[in-house]
Amino acid sequence: MATEPGKDSVNNVPASSTSTSRKSQWVKLNVGGTVFMTTRTTLCRDPKSFLYRLVQDEPDLNTDKDDNGAYLIDRDPTYFGPVLNYLRHGKLVINRDLAEEGILEEAEFYNITDLIKLVKEKIVERNAKQNQSFTKSVYRVLQCSEEELTQIVSAMSDGWKFEQLVNIGSQYNYGSEDHAEFLCVVSKECPNIVNGQDPEPTDRAKVLQQKGSRI
Repeated sequence: MATEPGKDSVNNVPASSTSTSRKSQWVKLNVGGTVFMTTRTTLCRDPKSFLYRLVQDEPDLNTDKDDNGAYLIDRDPTYFGPVLNYLRHGKLVINRDLAEEGILEEAEFYNITDLIKLVKEKIVERNAKQNQSFTKSVYRVLQCSEEELTQIVSAMSDGWKFEQLVNIGSQYNYGSEDHAEFLCVVSKECPNIVNGQDPEPTDRAKVLQQKGSRI
């Protein structure tokens, strides 16, 4: 089908109007001195956000523009990048040199609800991994007689757990009776050294340490 000169072949509207419409979709943001270019569609992903309100035809926000027509926003541009990318593709991508707390601060400022929730979950996940890395397994081997086994087991309620019991045979005779000796292996999850100092052991832990010194 032929079209009239100067009109768009798809919508049969003036080509100049189509070009103007496309240009109006692009928006410049001057965030802390760094210029970002994106589309209105991207900025309008969250209808409750600051950015959605900013780019409306009749915005309720009184925001200045720079000499190039970019909206002036007095925020950190380093942390705005992940926020803008989230609005573009719905995924949270964080460079290693960026802190999740910084992105959370920006997400809360721009009032992007889903991003706020996502970053908080990321922080919880990160903290959980860090807590795991700050613990270590401590093993102790205790030599004891058969009569001492009950006392050792009763002292293991302070986080210590039984791992293995090895009968090493009779070590001494008392009268006409043989007295068996055992090696009792116990373990406990303990914090790593903090500021060059081990945490102070509890009373029950001291009991196990004293018995372990017999070896």
